[in-house]
Amino acid sequence: MLALSTGELVREVGVVAAALAAAGAFLLPGARPRAVALLCVLVLAPALLAAEVWATPPLVYLRSAPLVALGALVVGGAVLAALAAVLLRHPAALAPLALAALPFRVPVVTAGQTANLLVPLYLVVGAGGLAYAWARVRPRGPSDPVPRDRPAGRVEIALVAGILLYAAQASYSTDFAQALENVIFFYLPFALLLKLLSGLEWTPRLVKRCLAVLVALALAFVLIGFVEYATGRLLLNPKVIASNQFESFFRVNSLFFDPNIYGRFLAIVMLAVTGVVLWARRPRTVLAAAAVLAVLWAGLLLTFSQSSFAALLVGLAVLAAVRWGLRPVAAAGGVAVLAAAAAVLAAPGVLRLDLGSADALDRATSGRVGLMGGGLSLWGERPFLGHGSGSFSERFRAREEASSETAVAASHTIPITVGAEQGVVGLAVYLVLLAAAATVLGRGLSGLRDRGPPAVEVIARAVAAAAFAALFVHTLLYAAFLEDPLSWTLLAVALGLGAGSLPSDRAGRDPGRSAAPRSAASGGRAGGPLPARTRTGSSTR
Repeated sequence: MLALSTGELVREVGVVAAALAAAGAFLLPGARPRAVALLCVLVLAPALLAAEVWATPPLVYLRSAPLVALGALVVGGAVLAALAAVLLRHPAALAPLALAALPFRVPVVTAGQTANLLVPLYLVVGAGGLAYAWARVRPRGPSDPVPRDRPAGRVEIALVAGILLYAAQASYSTDFAQALENVIFFYLPFALLLKLLSGLEWTPRLVKRCLAVLVALALAFVLIGFVEYATGRLLLNPKVIASNQFESFFRVNSLFFDPNIYGRFLAIVMLAVTGVVLWARRPRTVLAAAAVLAVLWAGLLLTFSQSSFAALLVGLAVLAAVRWGLRPVAAAGGVAVLAAAAAVLAAPGVLRLDLGSADALDRATSGRVGLMGGGLSLWGERPFLGHGSGSFSERFRAREEASSETAVAASHTIPITVGAEQGVVGLAVYLVLLAAAATVLGRGLSGLRDRGPPAVEVIARAVAAAAFAALFVHTLLYAAFLEDPLSWTLLAVALGLGAGSLPSDRAGRDPGRSAAPRSAASGGRAGGPLPARTRTGSSTR
């Protein structure tokens, strides 16, 4: 019993230590201490994972076959070192590589369960972290290495506070293993991803390359989805395969493990392509982008993801407000809401909705209303500090005597999940993060209205704002906010582009013309003023 308690204490201390190392990578003074802190994260995270899965069959096999384990370590280390060497010479390659790796998950057995992990993305982040650290700790390194270090702003501080709080609250969680997995698999690697991406020079060329990667991936996924729909057979996720046997419609998930996450990805790529349509100058570009949108829309329809449709509408509304102003968009949205409400009141039977029945409303929302009520009751039991990080599904299962599938579905409304697990304290950090993100993403976008063609970087900032708004709405209806690398990537792009800090008079500049490079591409605080720059043309950030 003492050994078990000691082991648990070591794991709890290890999680907090890893979170502190991640905080140090952002907040420590001096480039070299930050690099050392980042290396500590790269060491502690795998060590904690190894300790957690020490008794699982894969680790038992590797322990019984040391030559196989050694070979795996050598091969993995060689691949990591080779990729780090490439990124050391070509740091801008990190962005398209990370985006290309974002959607792909590999089934891995952890703590007796199979988790679908972003192994390719971890490889890219690990290599990028090694390149970042080596450029700063080696003797006679470059005086201005890339990715550059930017002073931590409000977004970074809020994210670091969230990670530290989550790690601390794991100590009293009834499901420490889940909290540990969230920290190791999501928060730590994604925090490093944000740090690395936000330090890049986001030139128009890099923005276009990243868009090309996203569009190519989305089209490939949609093609696979078309094949799934035509054949009636899914490639992945037995749960979705089973549910399709009992539904009147057939949902596809392509190479994703969930139709809703697949739909979220398609919606965000569609918003990026819509940004091209709204500000393109060439008819040929508009036609090509419209064709891509048509294909992606067909793919999105086959997901039957209500949350993805809602997220796409919100993102389109944000883009429209940036392009034409808030008043006309708000007026159009108000008319649409009134029309929808009138239709529901006039003919609720058509929608199979009984306005006087809570059960009917629950059925119309796919059971979300009832599940949200259970989550709120769970929050009410411990409103200030919550039940502990990662405990929602376990506590919901015990309280409601529900299945594990129902408990997981109940956690799909992120604010309720945060409240139940971390209480008012955690919810306050969540709201501070949203406020900081909104400030960074939204400031300065009014300069895009009634002007000439804006610079590519400015369009990218508008797309990032719309995509983040869409993702936020999606998390209110489904799951995975900070557990989704897209959230961190969008914030990193906004920070790297200097969202809210570029002069509005750049909006009318021609992005195709040459410009003097900025000497401080990554300077300034997040959302704050950057050093003065040349105004002879659009920035080539």
